[in-house]
Amino acid sequence: MTSIRLPRLFRDVERPSLSRQMMRVGAAIAIVFIAIALLAPLFQSIGWLQNPTEFLDNPPHQAPSLAHWFGTSSLGYDVFSRTLFGTQAALQVVILATTLSLIIGVPLGMVSGYLGGRLDRVLIFFMDTIYTLPGLLLSVTLAFVVGRGVLNAAIALSIAYVPQYFRVVRNQTISVKTELFIEAAQAMGASTWRVLSRYLFLNVIQSVPVLFTLNAADAVLTLGGLGFLGLGLPDDVPEWGRDLNQALDGLSTGGIWWTAVFPGLAMTLLVVGLSLFGEGLNELTERKTR
Repeated sequence: MTSIRLPRLFRDVERPSLSRQMMRVGAAIAIVFIAIALLAPLFQSIGWLQNPTEFLDNPPHQAPSLAHWFGTSSLGYDVFSRTLFGTQAALQVVILATTLSLIIGVPLGMVSGYLGGRLDRVLIFFMDTIYTLPGLLLSVTLAFVVGRGVLNAAIALSIAYVPQYFRVVRNQTISVKTELFIEAAQAMGASTWRVLSRYLFLNVIQSVPVLFTLNAADAVLTLGGLGFLGLGLPDDVPEWGRDLNQALDGLSTGGIWWTAVFPGLAMTLLVVGLSLFGEGLNELTERKTR
């Protein structure tokens, strides 16, 4: 019996590549967390979730039950409610931080790579100096300076990611600016701004979405570290890192595991989802480029 060979298009649909599988799994996890962040206030308003900042009515260190699905903390906070609202705080800070670093790093990389000269050397020196510093240490130092808050935490996180966007975009700009269509635009009298915005921009940002996703995953962990050290968000904002810090006493004394497991699991799942999506997108982008 002869075997029937399917067209290539149908074979690709039947057996998706590993990069596409990773993207789908990562996108599904990220969408779930985004939905939680958007729907958590609605669930609280209709009585399905407790107020994450109220604790006087709850018994402390109560194990997971029907009344409190994830148990309660040492102060009586509902861990389930704080874990869901922690998603909202994490996504706000992470999206704002990575967007700020993108807005700063991409234009600087394009200008540096296109103009070159002394400006390029100064920017490279400045960015390399920032890049050599550990990201968490730099964020902790900046958090001391700017203080606590959503915007302040985003600023503290974004500075560490600016050099990454700068280096990627600068290298792409240097390779693209020698193409014939750039030289033709320059010969026709196009201004520097027109060349950068119309001809270079779309040709040098192919790797930016991948970098944006991977930086978002790293920013979740860094924000958790700041919260664990007490340098992240204010006390009245539910945040996973701060909840992990408060769970230490229960783990060491009474074996109260739920106050640390659920916030830590939420942080881990979000990081895994963003990392899978970024790695899958990276492989897919490299394959298309080749």
